[in-house]
Amino acid sequence: MFNDEVINIWIDCRIEYSKFRVLILTMFIEQTKRIQPRKGWIEVVAGCMFSGKTEELIRRLKRAKIAKQQVEIFKPSIESRYDEINIVSHDSNAIQSTPVPASSSILLLGHDVDVIGIDEAQFFDDQLPYVCETLANSGTRVIIAGLDMDYLGKPFGPMPQLLAIADYITKVHAICMNCGDLATHSHRIVSESSLILLGEKESYIPLCRTCYVFEQKKVHVELNLG
Repeated sequence: MFNDEVINIWIDCRIEYSKFRVLILTMFIEQTKRIQPRKGWIEVVAGCMFSGKTEELIRRLKRAKIAKQQVEIFKPSIESRYDEINIVSHDSNAIQSTPVPASSSILLLGHDVDVIGIDEAQFFDDQLPYVCETLANSGTRVIIAGLDMDYLGKPFGPMPQLLAIADYITKVHAICMNCGDLATHSHRIVSESSLILLGEKESYIPLCRTCYVFEQKKVHVELNLG
């Protein structure tokens, strides 16, 4: 027979599991009923290049549309690698969006909707966290996708603040092109020092931490020799 202490621990574990399950269901099940006041929150999908951030963003937004929710989608105007208007993943999945020059435009164009999606958040200005909080506080579900680090391995743009205020965070990974482990870093393979360089496989490869540090050391040696 179990003693009282073991039973109490088991009960506590069941309670915590139930809370966790409710949390996950709240995040991934669309609110199909009109609840007043509406509940808003912020979801952030973050990771390195080729990790499936945009793919996951599109998946969640399409589910919201299937649930007949009002959805607005935005991306920075400078992001036009695949399409001028649509958000397009590396796997060629696409969803219509509105390119905007600044995050303040999202606040103007995205009022009174159920769900707002934002892609390539790292390219937006520092007001984006304020915009997202304002929308979430007014009852809007805000789903954000972006690079958490730049090619130097440093926090990218407004992403650190967005991760700090997010209700839910999903960290996605690519596959390291050197060793096959999970990749967390975007390594630039062309000679360009500007922080923002729009590119694909011709400019970047995903690497794990160990391989990234090794490649960065090689770059520093080459620069010193040059």
